[in-house]
Amino acid sequence: MEAASTARLSHGRELPGDKAPRIVEAMRTSVAARGIAGSTFDHVAREAGVSRGLLHYYFGTKERLLIEVVRRESDLRIDRYQEAIAGADSPDAVLDALVRVFEDFLGEGPAPAVMFYEMMTLSQRNDEIAAEMVELGRRTRTHLADALAAKSKAGALALRTDPDTVASFLFALADGITVRRLTEPHFDIGPVMAMATAAARAVLG
Repeated sequence: MEAASTARLSHGRELPGDKAPRIVEAMRTSVAARGIAGSTFDHVAREAGVSRGLLHYYFGTKERLLIEVVRRESDLRIDRYQEAIAGADSPDAVLDALVRVFEDFLGEGPAPAVMFYEMMTLSQRNDEIAAEMVELGRRTRTHLADALAAKSKAGALALRTDPDTVASFLFALADGITVRRLTEPHFDIGPVMAMATAAARAVLG
């Protein structure tokens, strides 16, 4: 029989089986749907199929659970970008892959973006969340920068500046379009996407 898996949480406790991923995903979904204030342990426990007491025991506070949500979001974004550009062998192929991942993100609806910006708002009042948001940004940017650097070394790209600046620029373009989509859901972002894609292409070489 296969041994039960465990997940080590940020404060060191291990939660056996698939409970930790279920709880984190339940909170991630709840924040996107209800906001941080409306995402109570009662809601999350019910949606994750665990007891409220288990959440308190392993996470202690809602803020601690939200930190795990931030880490989960970071892992998802890194995996998606890395998988997308893994086989790309030219600037156009890399750009097409990145645009596809971003369009898939927008296609999921407002929930993922709302969750992210809710967490950004909370970080203004919570130093622990703020530190995790900084780490989220750093990790996603660094992983994309490393991937771009590897593509450049392999001859697939001729970056116009250092990889970290290029990665930061690409995320800035994506963040701006995401905010526009959230504030004006029916705004035609097609022309803006075309201009952003052209700008991104210019820095990839």
